[in-house]
Amino acid sequence: MPIQSETILIVEDDPNTAALVAAYLEREGYATVIHADGDEGLAFARDESPLMVILDVMLPSRDGWDICRSLRSVSDVPILMLTAREEEIDRVLGLSLGADDYVVKPFSPRELVERVKAILRRTRNLAGPHSKILVCGDLQIDYEKHKVSLEGRIIELTPAEFKILYLLMSHPGQVFSREQLLGEFYPNEDAVIDRVIDVHVGKLRQKLDDHPVHSRFIETVRGIGYRFVESESNGTR
Repeated sequence: MPIQSETILIVEDDPNTAALVAAYLEREGYATVIHADGDEGLAFARDESPLMVILDVMLPSRDGWDICRSLRSVSDVPILMLTAREEEIDRVLGLSLGADDYVVKPFSPRELVERVKAILRRTRNLAGPHSKILVCGDLQIDYEKHKVSLEGRIIELTPAEFKILYLLMSHPGQVFSREQLLGEFYPNEDAVIDRVIDVHVGKLRQKLDDHPVHSRFIETVRGIGYRFVESESNGTR
């Protein structure tokens, strides 16, 4: 039987939690597949391309951080992390690895479903009307192909890094506060700290070989946030 396009993969070793999440998602019309083993869940996600992955952090064979990192290297599938730990460093780690949201146990199943819907709306909106190729000097970003190149070489970005770069390049010279960027990418998470954005931007600068002080691309506006450097070569295709 072929996997349905609206299938959500749940990687969770606690059968009660997995069954509860699946029941609430299925009420909303989603098909679900449950894997209790991290390696099996990762293999399924790679082979079957589910609509979304709900991923527990504490798994018996391989932790959720490692699975998230591995999955992000090959896929842009939305990922929502589940964990019993609520330390700040765990939130920063999960989101910096490319997770789209982070829910701490115990949680409300209804809230989780709403977060799933919000992530999918955001993902579909971002994938929809964008067709421009943005260019700034030797830097080029192609939204439809999800490709970034610098001086002719491909730059591998996480989904969050790609979204931040596209947003900033789309509005050269405009300052975006950390709060605005958080609201753009994590609208349902009041507890997400602004340092998550700094982590994403820091990694993005490293990949673009962009000096934080003498920047070619992303400038820090002290006390506010970030902006893309205005240039005569900024443009679209």
